[in-house]
Parts: sequence; C-alpha cells; structure tokens
Amino acid sequence: MNGDLYLADVLKRFREARIQCDRALAQVPAERWAHRLDPESNSLATLMLHLSGNMLSRWTDFLTTDGEKPDRHRDTEFEDPGTFDPRALRDRWERGWTCLFEALENLTAADLDRVVTIRHEPHTVLEAINRQLAHYPYHAGQMVFLAKHMAPGPWQPLSVARGGSAAYNAAKMKDQSQA
Repeated sequence: MNGDLYLADVLKRFREARIQCDRALAQVPAERWAHRLDPESNSLATLMLHLSGNMLSRWTDFLTTDGEKPDRHRDTEFEDPGTFDPRALRDRWERGWTCLFEALENLTAADLDRVVTIRHEPHTVLEAINRQLAHYPYHAGQMVFLAKHMAPGPWQPLSVARGGSAAYNAAKMKDQSQA
C-alpha cells in the first residue's frame, strides 16, 4: 500500500463529507438547526455538536493522547442546549474540522503503523483513521437527510440530480475525451 496516496485520499474523503454537510446546512435557516423530527431523533445542531466534539477529542494530540479526552462530555452532545447559539455552534464546527484536517495533514506514511488509543483501546493510526472515515460520513448522510426535510424552499441537490445521470455521464465523457 502506498501510504502517501492513502493519506491524500483520506483527506479528500473527509473534505467531501464536510462539503456535503456545509452545503446541506446552507439550505436550512439556522433557527431550524435545533429542530428534531421526533423526540428520539437528532437535530442538525445535535449532529454538529457530536461531530465537532468527536473531532476535537479524537484529533487533538492524536498521536500522543487517548482519543477520548477527559474534558469531553459525549452524552451532552445529544441533549438540547438550554440556549441555542448558531454562531457558537458554527465556531465549534469549524474548530472540529480544522483540528481533523491539521492532524491528518501532519501525518506521514510512516505514521500509519503507529499505535494510538481511543477509549483506552489500541488502534493503528490506519485503523483509527478508518474508524472515523466510517463515522463522519454516516452522520453527514443523516445531516443531508434532515436538511432536505427542513429546507424551506426547493432542495438544491448536492450531487447528481434526479434524472440527471445521463447528462452528467455525457459531460464526464466529453471532459475525458478532451483531456
């Protein structure tokens, strides 16, 4: 395996997940971010709190400390906040993603076999990355689903629009033939 190619692809996949989330959030007024579809579901705000909390915990001092930091209170990430401050939430969201990307950008292929801990369990760096690469896009999909329900106007597709596959494929083929 080429570790450098793997790390470049991982960064690309995490960036794609972040873009999906941000594009979905942009279609929903911030005052709707705290709305839950039912009492047992998560809101957009809940998912933002959880993802950012996870990122800040996992990726701060990634190679040297346990990925579950003692100051993280995971259970509270799923509770409705007493007051909802979209700006503070957006700032925390940004800090989480920045923490993730800075940690990944500082890794080298040689780091992939190193061992880190998450909740006192050992993982290779490769395993720890893959764990989060499965986790974050899972929640990104939830956010897109929720945003579609809460967007006040017509939904702007985040990928190929329904009924648009043939045109998309034709455009890709044209681009490839001109390259």
